[in-house]
Amino acid sequence: MQIDRELDARGLNCPLPILKAKKALAEMSSGQVLKVIATDAGSVRDFQAFAKQTGNELLHQETTGPEYVSLLRRR
Repeated sequence: MQIDRELDARGLNCPLPILKAKKALAEMSSGQVLKVIATDAGSVRDFQAFAKQTGNELLHQETTGPEYVSLLRRR
């Protein structure tokens, strides 16, 4: 899968990963993919809710050690 932009949200707590992702997605074109790397465990749940509320597609989530990765496709 092609990643168009990567956002490093490590060390940031809620709601900053969501706010930074929202800003990044607003700067992207429809269909592009944003990869967000966070260390806040709550970001997994937050990105699920964010995708439902905004219409952006949550493509994938995974936990790699202390990091939580979310892939979002811009609507």
